Amino acid sequence: MTEAAKTVLTAYEVRKTKQQKEAFRTFLCEELEKLGYAPRVESGRVLVMNHNVVAGDPERAKVLFTAHYDTCAVLPFPNFITPRNLLTYLVYQLALVALLLVLAIVVEVAVLLAFDPPMWAVLLAMYAVLAFCVWWVLAGKANRHTANDNTSGVATLLEIAAALPPEYRDTVCFVWFDNEEKGLFGSSAFTAAHRRVRADTLVLNFDCVGDGDYLQFFPGKALKGEADTLALLEACFLPAGKKAVEIVRGFGLYPSDQARFRRGAGIAALKKAPVIGYYMGRIHTRRDTVLEEENVQLLCRGAVQLAGRLTEQKDGLHHAG
Repeated sequence: MTEAAKTVLTAYEVRKTKQQKEAFRTFLCEELEKLGYAPRVESGRVLVMNHNVVAGDPERAKVLFTAHYDTCAVLPFPNFITPRNLLTYLVYQLALVALLLVLAIVVEVAVLLAFDPPMWAVLLAMYAVLAFCVWWVLAGKANRHTANDNTSGVATLLEIAAALPPEYRDTVCFVWFDNEEKGLFGSSAFTAAHRRVRADTLVLNFDCVGDGDYLQFFPGKALKGEADTLALLEACFLPAGKKAVEIVRGFGLYPSDQARFRRGAGIAALKKAPVIGYYMGRIHTRRDTVLEEENVQLLCRGAVQLAGRLTEQKDGLHHAG
């Protein structure tokens, strides 16, 4: 990887507080300027203030390459995702909810046994526990290990930006989204400001692409109906070595910023196990320490090739006109 991408992992791996995010944005803009881009920070409020870093013209681009740069709180359990196995995903999420309820009930019983308080106080204690758990997930202590989620996506965009020839750059726009972990707020602010882009532009969102040998694209409903576009992605993003690439045409549920775009596709690196199939683990915990350079290189090559194909198509239309 380039020195800029490596520096993100060594010096800017934690991007959670206002100060940490601002320091990262300053670094990112400086590196993009060195590469010949004219980056800017677009700010917009969706529940909270969001600051997205944009390099390129989203209104003219044929494709947006995106990734969220904010990082999450550290949790005692991973955000275990099985994008192609809905039952396992739901069972895991329900198990976490059940665990929180059990914790709240234990606190309630402890309060009853220790103090014999009125019922309103018991209920207040239970609600306080649940509120604390929600706060912990959204605003708790920062995870200091974010190699996969989503330093891998941030680094991949930097690699693509560095490798992209000048003649392709008008075809591409890069966007680093803020506040994905809080609820896709950064991408919501971006689409509110760029409604045509939300409806018409191809968006490839790189989220957790660093840990796993199965690189999979999860297109939304509208994009699944574009056979030519999916075929183009398959022609550009080719497997290499032990790394497999698949455009998922069947069921696939991957929750990330691409959901805010009609023609969006989320890209993730997965592992595979018997019974549960493809899965992602480790993220949101201290074990999120793996960023495989082979994944970044494969995705970078594919993105540059895609930009070249789209540039040729655009130039062909201009000549025909």
